[in-house]
Amino acid sequence: MELSAHIKGKASSRPEDTDDSSEFVRFFPNFVWTVRDFSLRLEHNDQPITEDDYLENALELKKEDSEKEQAFNLPRKCIRLFFPTRKCFVFYCPTRSRDLPYLETMMDNQLEPEFVEQANKFCNYIYWTSREKTLPGGHIVTGNLLANLVKIYVDTICSGKLPCPENAVSALSETENRLAVEEAVAHYVKLMKQNVELPTETLQELLDIHKKCEEQALQKFMARAFKDDKRQFQHKLMKIVNKKKEKYCRKNEQESSKICSALLNSLSENLEQNIKNGNYCRSGGHQEFVNDLQKVEKQYLEEPKKGIMAGETLKKFLCSKENISKFILRNDESLQQKEAEIEDARMKAKAKELEGEIQKQNEEMLKQKLESEKESYEMNLQKLKEKLEEERKQILEEQEKMIQSKLKEQKDFLEKGFENEAIQMNKKIEELISEKEEVEDENWLISGLGALKGFFTEKIIEPIVEWFEDLMDSD
Repeated sequence: MELSAHIKGKASSRPEDTDDSSEFVRFFPNFVWTVRDFSLRLEHNDQPITEDDYLENALELKKEDSEKEQAFNLPRKCIRLFFPTRKCFVFYCPTRSRDLPYLETMMDNQLEPEFVEQANKFCNYIYWTSREKTLPGGHIVTGNLLANLVKIYVDTICSGKLPCPENAVSALSETENRLAVEEAVAHYVKLMKQNVELPTETLQELLDIHKKCEEQALQKFMARAFKDDKRQFQHKLMKIVNKKKEKYCRKNEQESSKICSALLNSLSENLEQNIKNGNYCRSGGHQEFVNDLQKVEKQYLEEPKKGIMAGETLKKFLCSKENISKFILRNDESLQQKEAEIEDARMKAKAKELEGEIQKQNEEMLKQKLESEKESYEMNLQKLKEKLEEERKQILEEQEKMIQSKLKEQKDFLEKGFENEAIQMNKKIEELISEKEEVEDENWLISGLGALKGFFTEKIIEPIVEWFEDLMDSD
């Protein structure tokens, strides 16, 4: 019956700590006592009592301090401390004594009505009051989690150490949170494959799809992850998703460049053939070359679904024709020196205008990326806040349950004359109240959210700035 000799409630518990009952109250189930005493009468001091009164009377302690009384009190004291919620059901004889050998094969209508009614009450109580198994913070224990917990306990016991729920949950959270990240990332990739068709016409179109997929992936992670106190696994998810998004952005640029280059090659076939044949190297040839080049440009701009690299690819194409244009211009005898200078200036102005448009587009894309990361960070922060608030609600409920349990037992001790036991409970009650006040304080929530803030700048913003610098260098 000395539970502290076989299990620890918290990792910080010391061997000499004997009152760890409040920690066990967090996860112990309700106590249901079924009594099959066919001669039992629910009376106390010649007064009728309820089944629950019968149980409480059975758990009353004796005041004497002898070894015999201590042995009598110990199991009752443990039940009172470890199980603050208690219920009793008294079952009467299910049938006549001569029919008892056939009880297993009898139908309900062959049993005593009082027994059937009580059995139904018992079943309904179990069905409606039994709670899902949960870990500290309210995380529901699934079948796989329970199997892993059992393995951890068994391995700990076999090693000669005391099993500790707190340590077991910490060890389990490492595995589960790693799987939560993998599951969330896989879900993100699946959704992106289903919804993205590259190249997108704009970067914003891709970022909007990413945002929806990231949100669903984050929800999956939050549903499975628990006890990620340092937010290292949420950090990891953010980092992986961000890298995959950047990969999609690069692939989007590559697909767009590929389509645009193929389109320009197709549209400029006649132009290239005329250049190769020297058809523009004659009087009036430069104007004909300019007209053909403008025709290619016009057809190119009218073609839809080129993607975000349309301007950049066109700029490179036009730049590749500058030297050819200058060569044709110098050899065009129909143009006077002044006209040639004007034409050369026009070409430079057009190139500068196109460069300005591309620069503006790149700046707009940078702005969109930064805004996307800001939204991602705020979404992660909001989902974390919701999860922390839910965890805080569960923790406060557990702490309130423990406090009320202690106060109730302390009151019972005082009413029954066990002053020493009641006084010994004061320190634990004060500790529990202090722990509850810490969780209720707004700093508890702020501290939980703070771990994400440094990550936003270090892992998200800096890579985007590097991307923009690389983009500028490539120009």
